[in-house]
Formats: sequence, C-alpha cells, structure tokens
Amino acid sequence: MTALFERSWHRAWSELAGDLDGCALRDELLTRYAEPQRKYHTRQHLEECLALFEEVIALAPHPAEVEMALWFHDAVYDVKGSGNEERSADWAHRALIEAGVDAASADRVRQLVLVTKHDGVPSSPDEQVLVDIDLAILGAERQRFDEYERQIREEYGFVPGFLFRRKRKQILKTFLDRPVLYSTPALRERLDARARENLRRAIG
Repeated sequence: MTALFERSWHRAWSELAGDLDGCALRDELLTRYAEPQRKYHTRQHLEECLALFEEVIALAPHPAEVEMALWFHDAVYDVKGSGNEERSADWAHRALIEAGVDAASADRVRQLVLVTKHDGVPSSPDEQVLVDIDLAILGAERQRFDEYERQIREEYGFVPGFLFRRKRKQILKTFLDRPVLYSTPALRERLDARARENLRRAIG
C-alpha cells in the first residue's frame, strides 16, 4: 500500500462517509486493480490518476466525489466483456449508499464513473477534471506512452494482431480528431500538444 493510496482514500472517504474508514472497501478495490487480466488498468494507472488529481484538486467543485470516482472508474474490468463502467458505477453507488453517504453524492459519483466510457463530451467541471485525468496517459512522456500502448496490447492479447491494430487505430483516431481533447485549460496546456504527437505517432 503506497502512502498516496492511504492519503487519497482517507481524504475522499472521510469527506463523504464521515467517521467510517472504509478500509475493507479500499482493500477490495486495490485487489481488483491487481487482477491478472489487467496490464494497463492496474494499480499503476490508479496511482497515476490519483497523483495527478492531487495536483489539480482545486479544479473540482466536488473533489471528494471526483476522487472516489477515480477509485471506482475501473473497479470492474473484464477485457472480454461489456458494461464495465456501468458495473463499476453501480458498485460505487451501492457501496456509498450502504456507508450512509447521502443519495445526491452517491448519484454524482455514479454518473462520474459512467463518463469514463468516453462516449460523449464531459459537461460539468467535475466530469471535465475526471475525464482529463483518465486521458492524461495520452499526453504522457514518450516512454510512458509507448509502455501504455504495449500494456493495452497485452490486455487484448487474445485479439489477432491485424484486427487489434485496425481497431486500435480507429479508437486513437477518435481522440486525435476531437477539436478539444482536454477540457480544463490547465491540463490542456500541459498535455494537449504531446498527446496529439503521441496519437499521430501511434496511428502511423
């Protein structure tokens, strides 16, 4: 357990759930992020997201909800299945309600997890911060981005190479074609140019 995981969980959980520590839930989530089928959607990804969130926490109107959504956004990850985000969101909502978190906060966390499907444009400031953090890997330094691409390929090792390359290029191109890749000005300035360079290089 890293100090970041302990600090992040305590900050978000204590704000949302009061005196309850929620450590059993935290540990269950960390166990999920260590599942063997995961190569990118791992504790490394979660840690990178939480570390970046600490840098931009002031951008989120509801920081505890955004931080908790980061913990849950890949909680369920079946590489051969669908509905991972929906199942992760439902788990988050159920766990928060059971812990006595008010329904409005639990609902917002659920909705935040769902926006990590990346099938639309994030609208609220909280959604924008969350999505920008989840997509920050696209603007990583070249070495980390290349590692990310290898990790994604390994996660989908069961997909034939020609099919994976075609589908992967399609996905990356949808991001490259967005007129706005990062919604928050601070992260756009920091990540956009490098993300587009990485994407163009990966697409070929």
